[in-house]
Amino acid sequence: MARLPRLSIPGLPHHVLLRGNNGQAVFVDDADRREWLEALSTYGTECGVALHAWVLLPQSVQLLLTPATADSLSRFMQAVGRKYTRQFNLRHGRSGTLWEGRYRSCLVQHALHLLSCMRYIELNPVRAAMVADPGGYRWTSYRANGLGNPDARLTPHPLYLGLDADPVSRRAAYRALFRPQLDAEAASDVREALKLGMPLGSERFAEAICARLGIRRNTGKRHHDQKRGANQ
Repeated sequence: MARLPRLSIPGLPHHVLLRGNNGQAVFVDDADRREWLEALSTYGTECGVALHAWVLLPQSVQLLLTPATADSLSRFMQAVGRKYTRQFNLRHGRSGTLWEGRYRSCLVQHALHLLSCMRYIELNPVRAAMVADPGGYRWTSYRANGLGNPDARLTPHPLYLGLDADPVSRRAAYRALFRPQLDAEAASDVREALKLGMPLGSERFAEAICARLGIRRNTGKRHHDQKRGANQ
């Protein structure tokens, strides 16, 4: 299988997914989760990455972040992943790889999709039937973005800040976005962009990003059509 393209443009938000190898747990206990979050804080500043949303699930991690330079994202993910793997292996008496190859990522068009992407990330525990409400899950940025719990790791995105000038009203406006859960089509768009490594946004945005990076845009339609034809 060909490698997914690695799209990274400074100043634009990126949705990142990192899974455990063969579906294995990457967080065994709260000490593991704190270790990961500490690494986010350390290398976020060092590598020039602004974190807007995050969630830690038993077998995976999802982040929404904006890199300052062309190599900020790759340096950040390598540094966090390596440090965490060393600590995890040491604590749990294991060796070898922890992650399922490279992380997956997609660029996000902030005007249309950034808040949807934040909701998608923070609703993961609800979709996994771990909690009934995103505020009931401890290991997610929703407690800061929606409930106001301090989280020094986060850099609020301007679009989030634009929900309201008053922090209390802003959080209320953000929580209101979660009343109707992310619709199936929007969630599918987020998953497909991550799967293909393609930009998440309008057709014009996606085409412009791919043209800027000199790559061919993959919509997934050809593969789908080939698969359907093989089954007929």
